[in-house]
Amino acid sequence: MIWLIGYGNPGRGDDGLGPALAARFMDVPGLKVAIDYQLTVDHALQIANAETVIFADALMGSEGPFHFAKVTPSTAHDVTSHSLSPEAVLALCGTLFGRVPEAFVLGVAGSAFGAVKEGLSDAAQQNLTLAEAHLRGWLAQDASAGGFAHA
Repeated sequence: MIWLIGYGNPGRGDDGLGPALAARFMDVPGLKVAIDYQLTVDHALQIANAETVIFADALMGSEGPFHFAKVTPSTAHDVTSHSLSPEAVLALCGTLFGRVPEAFVLGVAGSAFGAVKEGLSDAAQQNLTLAEAHLRGWLAQDASAGGFAHA
């Protein structure tokens, strides 16, 4: 099972890129999708039985339209009850449940952050489309390798 967790605040302009990306994948058979404002300890339980998890978030200061990379557990980041990093969620998953899924972060570049504003900037919309195409291709490649169960 693959989880896609899109997180961020859609009421803060381009900070809503993670939820916007996840929303585009709600109808993909065999893919579990969650949308939230931030990562919390509850996400460790959510992904405990996953084979793979993809954390999608907005990216500030990127040279490209998106960044997709593998991540591993780390306690170098704060582990509190509010706003965890993907690495901290993975570390909690390993500590609490004795296993850690393969994990990736997909950061989508944005440019308009901070102001209370619904909707994405034009540049963020373009980057979102490119990131979506990349992720769909990656999922299709994983499916052809037998790693993604289509329902």
